[in-house]
Amino acid sequence: MRGAWGRRARGQTVRLGGERDGSSGRGGLTQAPSQTVRLGRVQPQAPGHRTIYCNDRDANLPVKFKGNSISTTKYNLLTFLPKGLFEQFRRVANLYFLMISILSTTPISPVHPITNVVPLSLVLLVSLVKEAFEDWKRMLNDRVINSTSVEVLQDDRWESIPWKKLQVGDVVRIKQDTFFPADLLFLASSNPDGVCYTETANLDGETNLKIRKALERTWDYLLPEKAAEFKGEIECEQPNNSLYTFTGNLIIQKQTLPLSPNQILLRGCSLRNTEYIVGAVIFTGHETKVMMNSMNVPSKRSTLERKLDKLILALFGALFCMCLIGAIGSGVFIDRKYFYLGLKGKVEQQFNPGNKFVVAILTMFTLITLYSTIIPISLYVSIEMIKFIQSTQFINKDLHMYHAESNTAALSRTSNLNEELGQVEYIFSDKTGTLTRNLMEFFKCSIGGVTYGNGITEIEKGRAQRNGLKINGDPSSTGPVHEKGFNFDDPRLMRGAWRNENNPDICKEFFRCLAICHTVLPEGDESPEKITYQAASPDEAALVTAAKNFGFFFYRRTPTLIKVRESHVERMGKIDDISYEILNVLEFNSTRKRQSVVCRYPNGRLVLYCKGADTVIYERLGDSNTDIKKVTREHLELFGSSGLRTLCLAYRELSPELYENWNEKFIQAKSSLRDREKKLDEIAELIEKDLILIGCTAIEDKLQEGVPTCIETLARAGIKIWVLTGDKLETAINIAYACNLINNHMKQFIISSETDEIREVEDRGDQVEIARYIREFVKQQLNKCLEEAENFMNTVPIPKTALIIDGKCLMYALDPSLRGKLLKLSLNCDAVVCCRVSPLQKAQVTSLVKKGAKKITLSIGDGANDVSMIQAAHVGVGISGLEGMQAVMASDFAIAQFRFLTDLLLVHGRWSYLRLCKVVTYFFYKNLTFTLTQFWFTFQTGFSGQRFYDDWFQSLYNVIFTALPVIFVGLFDKDVSASLSKKYPELYKEGMRNMFFKWRVVAVWAFFSVYQSLIFYYFTTSASRRGHNLSGKIFGLWDISTMAFTCVVVTVNLRLLLACNSITKWHYFSVGGSILAWFLFIFLYSGIMTSWDRQENIFFVIYVLMSTFYFYLTFLLVPVVALLGDFAYLGLQRWFSPYDYQIVQEMHRHEPEPTTRPELLEIGNLLTPDEARSYAISQLPRETSKHTGFAFDSPGYESFFALQQGVIAPQKAWDVVRRASMRSHAKTNKPKP
Repeated sequence: MRGAWGRRARGQTVRLGGERDGSSGRGGLTQAPSQTVRLGRVQPQAPGHRTIYCNDRDANLPVKFKGNSISTTKYNLLTFLPKGLFEQFRRVANLYFLMISILSTTPISPVHPITNVVPLSLVLLVSLVKEAFEDWKRMLNDRVINSTSVEVLQDDRWESIPWKKLQVGDVVRIKQDTFFPADLLFLASSNPDGVCYTETANLDGETNLKIRKALERTWDYLLPEKAAEFKGEIECEQPNNSLYTFTGNLIIQKQTLPLSPNQILLRGCSLRNTEYIVGAVIFTGHETKVMMNSMNVPSKRSTLERKLDKLILALFGALFCMCLIGAIGSGVFIDRKYFYLGLKGKVEQQFNPGNKFVVAILTMFTLITLYSTIIPISLYVSIEMIKFIQSTQFINKDLHMYHAESNTAALSRTSNLNEELGQVEYIFSDKTGTLTRNLMEFFKCSIGGVTYGNGITEIEKGRAQRNGLKINGDPSSTGPVHEKGFNFDDPRLMRGAWRNENNPDICKEFFRCLAICHTVLPEGDESPEKITYQAASPDEAALVTAAKNFGFFFYRRTPTLIKVRESHVERMGKIDDISYEILNVLEFNSTRKRQSVVCRYPNGRLVLYCKGADTVIYERLGDSNTDIKKVTREHLELFGSSGLRTLCLAYRELSPELYENWNEKFIQAKSSLRDREKKLDEIAELIEKDLILIGCTAIEDKLQEGVPTCIETLARAGIKIWVLTGDKLETAINIAYACNLINNHMKQFIISSETDEIREVEDRGDQVEIARYIREFVKQQLNKCLEEAENFMNTVPIPKTALIIDGKCLMYALDPSLRGKLLKLSLNCDAVVCCRVSPLQKAQVTSLVKKGAKKITLSIGDGANDVSMIQAAHVGVGISGLEGMQAVMASDFAIAQFRFLTDLLLVHGRWSYLRLCKVVTYFFYKNLTFTLTQFWFTFQTGFSGQRFYDDWFQSLYNVIFTALPVIFVGLFDKDVSASLSKKYPELYKEGMRNMFFKWRVVAVWAFFSVYQSLIFYYFTTSASRRGHNLSGKIFGLWDISTMAFTCVVVTVNLRLLLACNSITKWHYFSVGGSILAWFLFIFLYSGIMTSWDRQENIFFVIYVLMSTFYFYLTFLLVPVVALLGDFAYLGLQRWFSPYDYQIVQEMHRHEPEPTTRPELLEIGNLLTPDEARSYAISQLPRETSKHTGFAFDSPGYESFFALQQGVIAPQKAWDVVRRASMRSHAKTNKPKP
């Protein structure tokens, strides 16, 4: 509908001296000339829609549409510094150091400002350079895109201009294999039927071609001379991010034509199989749908990072306590009786004994700057660097997660959640395409109440094996006809044999429904052997392929016709090419769960064919389907129990009068600008009723390779797996059986709405009564299941339970009043299967466990319907499968197969968690140790704030002398190999329990920090009291502090080696390099003195120290004594209270450790995927165990292997000691050869 807003904007294009008739608008409305021209004033558009004038830039100018230039950068020249610094100072640690740096410039600071400014500046510089580099790459990419040329209609000819100069309303020509520069209204095509083919891989990852059809009214605007005459007005919705919807009208020569997504070509898509098209620009730049969808994945922070914040707060608390002690001590100590302090007379406020409160306050600020090193400023930068390298070099290049068939490697789309992979307790998985291959094959069917198809599914084979049965194929079978999408074995339907069935007419309707009711596009030669089908889903392609094999070959599509080559219809051997006119297509969506086509036969017969979910089709069947409804429902349950995906087919004969009346309403709904989708659904309900059931199809989707083994391994690791699927209850249960999620030994609780009582209530049609009844039913079932679960767990030694619930019951179970009971029951189950669930329910279930149970969750899926579930979990994993890339684009990690979860979680996740825990606790230890030596010195300086270390020592301690080794530990430390991590998945439970980042672990590190700092300070000071250099002078402050700092640097670097589970050449290089860097620095620094050098007392100190026996004795003795406590603790802990991984280390300590990293593969090498995989596999080390049963009956391992079998057996410390002594005894008594 065109309103006054559009007319006013149009009126502004009147040139001075010209005249425009205000009555030219629709509806007979008249506008006075004074209202049509308002110079100097821009009239706003209606908020509900926008009006675009095609081929008229002047008319669109007052509205000020956005340009087509895009920018994906975060910064520009003006905003980089302020915005970049703002991002950095959002971190508490950086903001803290900024405040410390400001304090250090004041007179109360005991240290030079450079002490805090240098490390802060280095950290900020590294972070800003990284941000600038990433933004520079974005800018270069934007520049290339904005400079791409496109042909625009100007002065009756096509002119090439860059994309960035394109404007709303321009008419453009797009050639084959090029991308659309903006969102376009499709006007005309070089194809005679006004269609074009587009590829939307950049939008949703789907490589199958989509068909778009121009309005017949605009087909003529192909040549520039004709296109220049196009002066239409487009009234459409405001820009939004919905890729699959569009509402608008094209007003051309007083005629209003409704627009749909079929006429819209989106930016980012490319033109295929069409020489060129002509279109009008409707959305540009950042208002295009693809740009409005380019939002970042919701920001996620790992659990370890949140706990790190608590540790930083604890350090703040320790800092405050230390400063408070110093401040109180200063106030108490300061007194004029200490004459040697020179406090008589006028002194500065900080040392004025007459005002001890001011002294305490000022000393407090002084000590804050002095002890600032307790907060590790380089921690965040180091962690980011470690995570980034872990993602790009380890996860992305792991050959064990490389899928050769699709040439797809694992992809870490964020490095923030690496360690979160090592603590996952719950996995929420989609079924189709995630657990299964999403390679659909037509397997069985039911036509007119008769089942066809003799094949045996994997589910049926697995069920027979569980029951100890052996299944043989049908002896009368001639073998299945097999091609991609078709694996059917029944001679009764093949090669025209269906004509001999009791119901050949209904068979014919069944095959025609398969051949006509779809949106598939044929490609290639029009022969059954060479044609290929481009379908929106593998199911549709399988159904059309089945129709072809049954003799109804769909080979050509136009916007209004479908051509089918039918065999054996009139008589055996006769082939006819039939054209069916497609009048209306009622699209499939997740709400309707069905698709319908209204077609006209060559003889004028009008038929509506419909296919969809059984629940939806059965609700719309006529009363004459009673017998076939009952039989077909039994067949549906039979197919579902075999793990097959089912669809029901139905049709309806239409009279011309009925159709014409309905079509008028359909056209009106299609022209509506508001709630168009809702109105179309309502209109569809008017004709999709009184259907006649034809039958149903059954499609097999086989399990992915390695899924059962993967699920079994993850279950042994203590991870609980929930399957959330839209399939039927029977299908979901049998898939769960096939992949080892459920077994016969489990107690199963099934809450299903498919009961006779609920069906009776639903048949009465009272929605209020239905809702009340099902709510009460679900409440009773939850209470009953909870009671049974408690009894079962109290009576069975190793209880294993499973919950199966369907979407209708789940909807009521998620109600706030029942949510707690559902959560309690679910958390006590080892497996949960939710079937018939919607995408929203998937996200709700994930959030229920994430927020209600406070457990770390992972969601994995492959389709657009899994996006909400993936984003709701702590960690989202996308499967790069056949349903496009929307799940991958919304995920945190992407893999090609479900089985790769084993490596992602048990190997990379566990390693990342262990490494980062070690990095964080080590940072805490080394900074606390360094700061405490300064704290002890404060007690001997009258709490005056005198610094113990030189300013440069304090500045470079974190950024040079101790920075590199901890990074290598975060990258290369490995407790057990990847193969052992998967062999003993129980090791993963240590991450779930957060064994390596508990407050107890932090307390142990803190205890040894206190112990070592006391050793450093009091050993060096006590040993120097009677010491003197070669000239006879006693040691001063800078001699002792330099000696103490040397011991600190050496000890904290060596302590890191004690913490390592595996030591590589990089560890030796980094530790030795850090110690050497200290000595090189002190040799240079103490050998140079300048006139502005504040630390003139440090001059020549190291040379004087190294000329004394005191230096060498202290250098050797202090680190040994300092590390003695750690060494003793680690030894006792390993003997008497070992971690699980330490037990595995003992078991395999004599096995050779691979020295190279052959499991990493550069995906971009010159080898083909198969060659690369074969080569890399040939290079993998072969494990040659030296244990022949001894490890499994050794004392000390009883509890570990009992845990693997699910038996609780507490670890006995003396068993480990006894085992170690037995081994050493065996070695001692070993006879000599």
